[in-house]
Amino acid sequence: MRSHIGIWWLLAGFFAVTAVVYSVWALIDHGEIEWVGTVALSFGFFMSAMIAFYIQVIHKGQHGVNLPEDRDDADIDDGDAELGEFSPWSWWPLVLAASAALMILGLAVGQFLIPVALGIFAIAIVGWVYEYYRGYFAR
Repeated sequence: MRSHIGIWWLLAGFFAVTAVVYSVWALIDHGEIEWVGTVALSFGFFMSAMIAFYIQVIHKGQHGVNLPEDRDDADIDDGDAELGEFSPWSWWPLVLAASAALMILGLAVGQFLIPVALGIFAIAIVGWVYEYYRGYFAR
Protein backbone atom coordinates (compact mmCIF):
# COMPACT_ATOMS: atom_id res chain seq x y z
CA MET A 1 0.00 0.00 0.00
CA ARG A 2 3.00 2.27 0.44
CA SER A 3 3.58 2.17 -3.30
CA HIS A 4 -0.01 3.28 -3.93
CA ILE A 5 0.41 6.16 -1.50
CA GLY A 6 3.60 7.23 -3.27
CA ILE A 7 2.00 7.04 -6.71
CA TRP A 8 -0.99 9.15 -5.64
CA TRP A 9 1.22 11.79 -3.97
CA LEU A 10 3.39 11.84 -7.10
CA LEU A 11 0.28 12.35 -9.23
CA ALA A 12 -0.90 15.15 -6.92
CA GLY A 13 2.50 16.82 -7.23
CA PHE A 14 2.38 16.50 -11.00
CA PHE A 15 -1.03 18.18 -11.14
CA ALA A 16 0.13 20.97 -8.81
CA VAL A 17 3.24 21.72 -10.87
CA THR A 18 1.27 21.47 -14.11
CA ALA A 19 -1.40 23.87 -12.82
CA VAL A 20 1.22 26.45 -11.85
CA VAL A 21 3.12 26.12 -15.14
CA TYR A 22 -0.14 26.28 -17.14
CA SER A 23 -1.28 29.41 -15.30
CA VAL A 24 2.06 31.19 -15.66
CA TRP A 25 2.33 30.22 -19.32
CA ALA A 26 -1.19 31.48 -20.07
CA LEU A 27 -0.43 34.68 -18.18
CA ILE A 28 2.75 35.28 -20.17
CA ASP A 29 1.27 34.29 -23.53
CA HIS A 30 -2.20 35.89 -23.33
CA GLY A 31 -1.83 38.41 -20.52
CA GLU A 32 -4.54 36.76 -18.42
CA ILE A 33 -5.16 33.43 -16.70
CA GLU A 34 -7.10 30.84 -18.66
CA TRP A 35 -9.48 29.68 -15.95
CA VAL A 36 -10.88 26.45 -17.37
CA GLY A 37 -7.56 24.65 -17.60
CA THR A 38 -6.27 26.12 -14.34
CA VAL A 39 -9.36 25.03 -12.41
CA ALA A 40 -9.35 21.57 -14.02
CA LEU A 41 -5.69 20.97 -13.17
CA SER A 42 -6.23 22.30 -9.64
CA PHE A 43 -9.15 19.92 -9.14
CA GLY A 44 -6.95 17.10 -10.41
CA PHE A 45 -4.43 18.05 -7.71
CA PHE A 46 -7.09 18.18 -4.98
CA MET A 47 -8.65 14.86 -5.97
CA SER A 48 -5.29 13.08 -6.18
CA ALA A 49 -4.22 14.52 -2.83
CA MET A 50 -7.52 13.48 -1.28
CA ILE A 51 -7.11 9.88 -2.44
CA ALA A 52 -3.47 9.81 -1.32
CA PHE A 53 -4.39 11.18 2.10
CA TYR A 54 -7.24 8.67 2.48
CA ILE A 55 -5.04 5.70 1.57
CA GLN A 56 -2.32 6.97 3.91
CA VAL A 57 -4.77 7.24 6.83
CA ILE A 58 -6.15 3.75 6.12
CA HIS A 59 -2.63 2.32 5.96
CA LYS A 60 -1.71 3.94 9.27
CA GLY A 61 -4.94 2.69 10.85
CA GLN A 62 -4.24 -0.90 9.82
CA HIS A 63 -0.77 -0.82 11.45
CA GLY A 64 1.45 -2.18 8.75
CA VAL A 65 1.58 -4.33 5.70
CA ASN A 66 -1.80 -5.50 4.43
CA LEU A 67 -1.48 -5.99 0.68
CA PRO A 68 0.34 -8.88 -1.01
CA GLU A 69 2.31 -6.38 -3.11
CA ASP A 70 3.91 -5.00 0.05
CA ARG A 71 5.08 -8.33 1.45
CA ASP A 72 8.39 -9.85 0.41
CA ASP A 73 7.21 -13.43 0.97
CA ALA A 74 3.96 -13.13 -1.03
CA ASP A 75 3.13 -15.39 -3.96
CA ILE A 76 1.40 -14.34 -7.15
CA ASP A 77 -1.71 -16.26 -6.12
CA ASP A 78 -2.05 -14.19 -2.94
CA GLY A 79 -3.23 -11.19 -4.93
CA ASP A 80 -5.91 -13.09 -6.85
CA ALA A 81 -9.37 -12.57 -5.42
CA GLU A 82 -12.35 -14.76 -6.20
CA LEU A 83 -14.41 -12.85 -8.73
CA GLY A 84 -17.37 -15.18 -8.92
CA GLU A 85 -18.74 -17.68 -11.36
CA PHE A 86 -19.05 -16.61 -14.95
CA SER A 87 -20.40 -18.55 -17.87
CA PRO A 88 -18.08 -18.26 -20.85
CA TRP A 89 -20.71 -19.74 -23.15
CA SER A 90 -23.48 -17.30 -22.14
CA TRP A 91 -25.00 -15.07 -24.81
CA TRP A 92 -27.18 -13.10 -22.37
CA PRO A 93 -24.62 -10.36 -21.64
CA LEU A 94 -24.47 -9.66 -25.36
CA VAL A 95 -28.27 -9.36 -25.52
CA LEU A 96 -28.19 -7.10 -22.46
CA ALA A 97 -25.58 -4.84 -24.09
CA ALA A 98 -27.65 -4.75 -27.28
CA SER A 99 -30.68 -3.61 -25.28
CA ALA A 100 -28.62 -0.84 -23.68
CA ALA A 101 -27.36 0.23 -27.11
CA LEU A 102 -30.92 0.22 -28.43
CA MET A 103 -32.01 2.34 -25.46
CA ILE A 104 -29.31 4.93 -26.17
CA LEU A 105 -30.22 4.86 -29.85
CA GLY A 106 -33.85 5.40 -28.86
CA LEU A 107 -32.89 8.43 -26.80
CA ALA A 108 -30.88 9.84 -29.69
CA VAL A 109 -33.05 8.98 -32.69
CA GLY A 110 -36.61 8.20 -31.76
CA GLN A 111 -38.41 7.54 -28.52
CA PHE A 112 -40.47 4.74 -30.05
CA LEU A 113 -37.43 2.44 -29.60
CA ILE A 114 -37.37 2.84 -25.81
CA PRO A 115 -40.24 0.35 -25.06
CA VAL A 116 -38.64 -2.16 -27.42
CA ALA A 117 -35.31 -1.75 -25.63
CA LEU A 118 -36.98 -2.16 -22.23
CA GLY A 119 -38.67 -5.36 -23.42
CA ILE A 120 -35.38 -6.80 -24.68
CA PHE A 121 -33.75 -5.69 -21.40
CA ALA A 122 -36.36 -7.58 -19.35
CA ILE A 123 -35.93 -10.71 -21.46
CA ALA A 124 -32.13 -10.50 -21.19
CA ILE A 125 -32.17 -10.06 -17.40
CA VAL A 126 -34.57 -12.97 -16.88
CA GLY A 127 -32.59 -15.14 -19.28
CA TRP A 128 -29.27 -14.33 -17.61
CA VAL A 129 -30.60 -14.91 -14.09
CA TYR A 130 -32.28 -18.22 -14.93
CA GLU A 131 -29.73 -19.63 -17.39
CA TYR A 132 -28.60 -22.29 -14.90
CA TYR A 133 -32.15 -23.62 -14.51
CA ARG A 134 -32.46 -24.91 -18.09
CA GLY A 135 -30.50 -26.98 -20.56
CA TYR A 136 -27.24 -28.83 -19.94
CA PHE A 137 -26.25 -26.83 -16.89
CA ALA A 138 -29.51 -27.02 -14.95
CA ARG A 139 -29.24 -27.54 -11.23
